[in-house]
Amino acid sequence: MRRRWWWVIAVLVVIGAPVAWYLGSPLFINRAVEEAFPTSSGAEVPPGMTQEQVEATMMAASKETASSEEAMPAAAVALARGTFSGADSFHQGEGVATVYRVGSELTLRLDPFRVTNGPDLHVILTKHAKPRSRDDVKAGYIEVAKLKGNLGSQNYTLPAGLRLEDYRAIVIYCKPFHVVFASAELAAGQ
Repeated sequence: MRRRWWWVIAVLVVIGAPVAWYLGSPLFINRAVEEAFPTSSGAEVPPGMTQEQVEATMMAASKETASSEEAMPAAAVALARGTFSGADSFHQGEGVATVYRVGSELTLRLDPFRVTNGPDLHVILTKHAKPRSRDDVKAGYIEVAKLKGNLGSQNYTLPAGLRLEDYRAIVIYCKPFHVVFASAELAAGQ
């Protein structure tokens, strides 16, 4: 009888340890991502410019009007922006989500960005402005991509043909457990 209990304990450890690691490790392991600001194909950042200078120059250029007979390279234009907040006292998020038009593509930039880490987090767009639950997300969403990291600056190309005005928030969502970790309500033209 005693030997049987040892087998039961061994099986529980062999199965339980990987599951516990999968669920628990994100709580104390951070994944930082530092991606450069997206530029149109062929564009180069001048030597000596910082990332902040590039972004400030591009934002200023997007607000100017000028006429020229030469074809201008596409600049990044901010279409919508939102600030992240946590879904509850445990699932926290902070930072800024900005959707840019870079050439013919829509790019989502999270910068600066920080969220509580968790298993299998994804970046999604929702039709609900302030989703806090699975039902809020199910009211209408589109998945963008798996979250690259829970800290830092990162870019995501949005699906071609996406009608940005149909979506009201960027959400960090745990797919296996259907939990909202953080969301940023989008406001146009910022």
